[in-house]
Amino acid sequence: MSGPEQQDPEQQDPGADLEMSLSADAYKVLAEGQRYRPVVPDDVVLPELTVKAVIVGALVGVIFGAANAYLGLKVGLTVSASIPAAVIGVAIFRAFRSGSLLETNIVQTIGSAGESLAAGVIFTLPVLFLWGESPGFWPIFPLALLGGLLGVFFMIPLRRFLIIQEHGKLTYPEGTACAEVQVASQAGGASARMLFGGMGVGALYTAIERFAHTWPAEVDVQINGNGFRTSFGADVTPELLGVGYIIGPRVSAVMLAGGAVGWLVIIPLIYLFGGAATVPVAPETKSLIAQMDTFAVWSRYLRYIGAGAVAFGGLFTLVKSTPTLIRSFQLAMGALRGGNAGKGPRTEDDLPLTVVGAILLMIALLASFLPLMAGSGGSIGLLAGVAVVVFAFFFVTVSSRIVGLIGASSNPISGMTIATVLVCALLFGTMYDGSQAKVAVLTIGALVCIAAAIAGDTSQDLKTGFLVGATPRKQQYGEVIGVITAALAMSTVLALFRADIVSGAFKAPQANLIRLVIDGVLDGNLPWGLVLSGAAMAFCVEIMGLPTLAFAVGLYLPVHLATPIMVGGVVRLAVEKLSKREEVDHRREAGVLVASGLIAGAALVGVWRRIDVFRGRLVRRHASVTRSVAARDAVIRRHHGCLGVVRARQAGASQDVGLVEESLRAGQGSIGSISQSRLWVPSS
Repeated sequence: MSGPEQQDPEQQDPGADLEMSLSADAYKVLAEGQRYRPVVPDDVVLPELTVKAVIVGALVGVIFGAANAYLGLKVGLTVSASIPAAVIGVAIFRAFRSGSLLETNIVQTIGSAGESLAAGVIFTLPVLFLWGESPGFWPIFPLALLGGLLGVFFMIPLRRFLIIQEHGKLTYPEGTACAEVQVASQAGGASARMLFGGMGVGALYTAIERFAHTWPAEVDVQINGNGFRTSFGADVTPELLGVGYIIGPRVSAVMLAGGAVGWLVIIPLIYLFGGAATVPVAPETKSLIAQMDTFAVWSRYLRYIGAGAVAFGGLFTLVKSTPTLIRSFQLAMGALRGGNAGKGPRTEDDLPLTVVGAILLMIALLASFLPLMAGSGGSIGLLAGVAVVVFAFFFVTVSSRIVGLIGASSNPISGMTIATVLVCALLFGTMYDGSQAKVAVLTIGALVCIAAAIAGDTSQDLKTGFLVGATPRKQQYGEVIGVITAALAMSTVLALFRADIVSGAFKAPQANLIRLVIDGVLDGNLPWGLVLSGAAMAFCVEIMGLPTLAFAVGLYLPVHLATPIMVGGVVRLAVEKLSKREEVDHRREAGVLVASGLIAGAALVGVWRRIDVFRGRLVRRHASVTRSVAARDAVIRRHHGCLGVVRARQAGASQDVGLVEESLRAGQGSIGSISQSRLWVPSS
């Protein structure tokens, strides 16, 4: 892998006369044999993988990863970082009055990896804490790294099929919006005004709602009458409205249909038939159904049904795509045998398949034999390593298609992980002893979950690069850099939040659900009826010819997310129906710019708020430690003078009084009076 290229100021001249706008072909299916012409054509070379782009991207990735880890552990949601990272890159480069369009693209490529890897990590690895394990840098870092690299390198051979051949069919809304952000930022003028106008509206709305709390972020209407009990509502957020406009009315409608089936059919039936129960109904073990609110019913019952639907939809999607996937690999192998790898157009220059295959083999061997299982220090074994590769390839493909269809924000990563741990628990649960079985299944699930999360982000990044004219090989280098830096950051951040996870201050909903599934399968109490019911529903949708994954995702997620997405789809439908034929393309593109701005503005404010909360927490922790250390020093100074303080600090300012006692005893004898003071210094 070559290092970042050194920037020559003269290299920016070829891009001076480029038309900074996406063509109408960016949004529609191309004719047979027609090639998409990107913003930066093949024959134009601009600075791309430069040192400054790598540094800025890595810093953005660490910040977004930490902020999203906090948010995801707290409430189970993460914020897509591609568009905010691109906007930050544009702002920084403008401040320094340098930076090309392709450098900005590298910044968002590296930076967004932090957010997606954080999602994969926090959805799975906190289960180790919940089981009483104490993982540190190892195995969190290698699991995050290997899972992230699996996702990146599996996406490389799939790029030709999913990004190029499926162009116009898979919209990749965040990837397209990110391209619009970058291009409009470079172009200025009317396009930039529409984009940044949308950003201003999205940011202002979100800031007022989240900081001033002028109106509720979520509208939830309770319905309870004539034996029909449920709730319905919407998350009133501009980013979901923007996503709905970008993905269009049909997919939005199918997604809302899935949510409506869940919240207007299944939940009322659960209340109707289970409301009279005098004992908890499995899988719930504590609360009666009549005492649960609708979100509790969704969490305890409906999510299992949705997970089954997602698993079926993903499997069927892969089966239907098999012929074209094989054809895609044949095209790539043909180019390799013909000696064209690296010699074709710049915008088709991927990493060679020989390199990709060798790296994937190495990752599989490392995953099989490295001591990745927390507590036992053992490995998962070769057979389980093969399962990791198979499941990772399957869900990498599914994840990419989902985000291409309905966007990264609605990618059901936890549903894919549930499907993985279900199968692996059944296949490998008896291969290990005692608690090792649960840790081994979780290890497999974590690797697959992280790979699927990174694949969704990588495919969005590659779509952005395809539209703006990036060099795929350099983007793939950027993804690897982003995974490495984010994995390092996550190993620290997760350890920082351990106490909050164990105490329940952080709900970690996905991790708790994964633990419930693994414990349920291995202990023999999984609600198979709910899972298989979801798969049956997805089958019915499939035979009706509707987008199964869109329906399954709508069924899996709260309907409150699908409602504003549907509103955005209706707005796009109105724009297309009410516009004159010759103006449809122009008005649709203008709407995409405004929608992209809404997403970017709201996401920037959301991420900034999480970063601010995260920073405030660290400041409070530091202040608490400082006060405690000062109090300890004062006590020691009264009994043992300044030398005692020095020796106590040499003990590491430990919260373990015994270590402080041992340090002081070595120089000045007993400190029984201090021991009796029950001094305690909280860890930082």
